Amino acid sequence: MRYRWPGNIRELQNFIERAVILSPHSVLRAPTSELETFPARAATNVSVTGLAEVERDHIIRALEANNWVVGGRNGAAERLGMKRTSLVYRMRKLRISRPAHFQQNGPARDGAFQE
Repeated sequence: MRYRWPGNIRELQNFIERAVILSPHSVLRAPTSELETFPARAATNVSVTGLAEVERDHIIRALEANNWVVGGRNGAAERLGMKRTSLVYRMRKLRISRPAHFQQNGPARDGAFQE
């Protein structure tokens, strides 16, 4: 599984049959020197903590990009391609709330999320 297979299934079958025939004992020894190894995966900055955490981060980035406006033409819901009510539901479920400095600037505009 650590090697890239460059051919089709028939070539793989022939490779395995040849390995069985050429293996000296009861242990299968495939000539892996003939194969290319998979390149090491590039490390990403995203830690895999779960789908909910990835979804939460994605929603927060969309909200920040839209100054925490949830609905309307310039809202995060439109940016995410979802209904405002669906976004509000996801925000509550993921415990996303507007930062305090956005709440202190007076009442929320129409389409903005308040808790």
